[in-house]
Amino acid sequence: MNTAELLIKCLENEGVEYVFGLPGEENLHVLEALKGSSIQFITTRHEQGAAFMADVYGRLTGKAGVCLSTLGPGATNLMTGVADANLDGAPLVAITGQVGTDRMHIESHQYLDLVAMFAPVTKWNRQILRPSITPEVVRKAFKRSQSEKPGAVHIDLPENIAAMPVEGKPLWKDDIKKTFAPFTTIRAAAAAISQATNPIILVGNGAIRAQASDAVTQFATQMNIPVANTFMGKGIIPYTHPLALWSVGLQQKDFITCGFDHTDLVIAIGYDLIEFSPKKWNPNGDIPIIHVAANPAEIDSSYIPRVELVGDISDSLYEILKLANRDDKEQPYAIKLRSNIRADYEEYGKDDGFPIKPQKLIYDLRQVMGPDDIVISDVGAHKMWIARHYHCHSPNTCLISNGFAAMGIAIPGALAAKLVHPDRKVIAATGDGGFMMNCQELETAKRVGTPFVTLIFNDGGYGLIEWKQENQFGEGHSSFVHFTNPDFVKLAESMGLKGYRVESATDLVPILKEALLQDVPAVIDCPVDYRENSRFTQKVKDLTCAT
Repeated sequence: MNTAELLIKCLENEGVEYVFGLPGEENLHVLEALKGSSIQFITTRHEQGAAFMADVYGRLTGKAGVCLSTLGPGATNLMTGVADANLDGAPLVAITGQVGTDRMHIESHQYLDLVAMFAPVTKWNRQILRPSITPEVVRKAFKRSQSEKPGAVHIDLPENIAAMPVEGKPLWKDDIKKTFAPFTTIRAAAAAISQATNPIILVGNGAIRAQASDAVTQFATQMNIPVANTFMGKGIIPYTHPLALWSVGLQQKDFITCGFDHTDLVIAIGYDLIEFSPKKWNPNGDIPIIHVAANPAEIDSSYIPRVELVGDISDSLYEILKLANRDDKEQPYAIKLRSNIRADYEEYGKDDGFPIKPQKLIYDLRQVMGPDDIVISDVGAHKMWIARHYHCHSPNTCLISNGFAAMGIAIPGALAAKLVHPDRKVIAATGDGGFMMNCQELETAKRVGTPFVTLIFNDGGYGLIEWKQENQFGEGHSSFVHFTNPDFVKLAESMGLKGYRVESATDLVPILKEALLQDVPAVIDCPVDYRENSRFTQKVKDLTCAT
């Protein structure tokens, strides 16, 4: 047995199902070892796509997704997806090939110090310098990657080490043990919640990772406290629940921000500051905060909790329920906001304008998708509208990259989502800019048999940047954001996919329904009216918070 074969045995021991990546000279021994493995190697068209697939696989399963590249340009291509997983809290293990250790001391073809290069975008990384340490490196990599807060790790394997004979076996895989908040903090939190007049719950992705949806829903219901979620906290409480205030985090004033303006207590559950800066909702740092999470609060002048409950989130919430009492309290102010939020959403249900308004497009998408179906959002103007208008019944049914916020994630991510949940409908929602960054992975999707739908919000430009430019410099002041596109329908058909073009507002729903029935990936080209961006900006500027 050589080191590469031992590496693969260690990956099997970790329960790895897929390795996403590209072949290269310096990972030949790893690829040879994979041929006899239970692990399926999925050959992608670009290393960035491979990393995004591992990223979304990790986010949906809680188990580290694995991606593989060769050295040099292969490794640098991998970095964007690795960084995305690390900042978004998705467990990922990246494995890179490397020159032999006998070449590292001299100038060598394609050689980069990959351990140094990946260090800033990973939780931990190491090079395997001796065959015998392989089981320890792999076990530590997976344990670090999957421990809270999850993220990316990196293993670098020189080609001469990969070929060396070795004796060894995978290490025993220990389970990550739960920890629990002390009773003194439970009691302090319960007292603060009992006394608050206008509390509001802010839920982030950490609550989804902790599978705390039932606990959050029960806690909010019994305490009669409204719930706002971050972009990455969608579905933690069903959007139809009378206490659900939907998503916060647009960086602009909105109905939900009125709730934070009036609150006298924020209960932050699984909230990560990277998702939505507390300086946006607590600029003066004077709102009392209760922090409920698996890890202690990050240091920020606008986020200094009065009480920190560090431990299992569900347990903390259930324990608070035993002590807190809000029976004599009036409804918190923020509950009154729900009627305005819902009316704003329903306003576009019957809009027949064309190109289609983003609000209408997303409204129709919600009508077509089932409660457990999955939308993977790319990054761009459409992401902001999806964050605000696409609402979820359950966790992990709308995935938005909002830590690193990398364009190009939707198509590779949808492929991974379909592998994890083959019986669910999956849609990659992307702008035309993001589509062109990783559309080559549609060939991968067809080859491996993952029929999802790619819905293109087509505006012929980088719509989010144009929106930002006009906010900064005034309407009409945009530059360097427009481009031309290929014929997306013909492009899809040339790859053996189904292609559709939306030509009226009434086309979208029947096209979506038909596309989702196909046994090959489908692409829908949908013109979108992003004049709504500036209209929305003006609308929220004029918004006043009722008392």
